[in-house]
Amino acid sequence: MSDPRIFALIKTECGRSKYLELVKKKNLYGLIRLYWFIFFAIIKDSVIPANDYKD
Repeated sequence: MSDPRIFALIKTECGRSKYLELVKKKNLYGLIRLYWFIFFAIIKDSVIPANDYKD
């Protein structure tokens, strides 16, 4: 399985594992929490270079 494209923006291993965990939840609360997490993870990881991601 290839990495999701969002991994270009979420760059830490803990953030990527949390993203994969949140994607599995299919209810409304899970979807809201996923978008909340993506928003803040992108802001937090914006200063980290993405060396391991290949488009």
